[in-house]
Amino acid sequence: MKYAIRLPANDKLLRDIEELLTRPVGRPSHKPIVWYKGFLYQAASWKTARRVVAKVEFHAGELFPRVGFIVTNLETPSRAVVRFYNKRGTAEQWIKEGKQAVKMTRLSCHRFRSNQVRLALSLLAYNLGNLWRRLSLPRGIENWSLTSLQQRLVKTGGRLVKHARYYWLLLAEGDLNRRRFGAMLDRISLLPVPTG
Repeated sequence: MKYAIRLPANDKLLRDIEELLTRPVGRPSHKPIVWYKGFLYQAASWKTARRVVAKVEFHAGELFPRVGFIVTNLETPSRAVVRFYNKRGTAEQWIKEGKQAVKMTRLSCHRFRSNQVRLALSLLAYNLGNLWRRLSLPRGIENWSLTSLQQRLVKTGGRLVKHARYYWLLLAEGDLNRRRFGAMLDRISLLPVPTG
């Protein structure tokens, strides 16, 4: 079983990376300076020493570096271990968003098949929401969470009025105003039409 787990900092771990904690000499750059180091460490409760990867970041305008430790049994380079750990965190955020926005875990039916269908519908709604967010939302709101999109855009009240030659879509006051709705329609019209 491969693992990568965040480890809280302590004095012994900081002593192992003491040479990385001194600020680089010279004018600080605007881009963060990041250093990685892998070493063996044994906590008091562990039977054997394990590999620990340290990440030290120096940011402009900050007096002290940001330090993080990850204990792992992965054999990849230190930078790849940190990237793997961060992707794992991103996946957990996606799962959390799915639970909150489309209620993926609300499987209250008594039969397994019914719960399976309900979960599949939740995943479909989640994927459609992500597609909508990536392809058709204007720049100002493209980073909204699915919960915000659902509450501010989807649950907007409206009325369609038919006249002799045209239709009027009357929307309730809220975050979906005329300009934003027009921008969404413009982006949808720019999408390529599938052939076949």
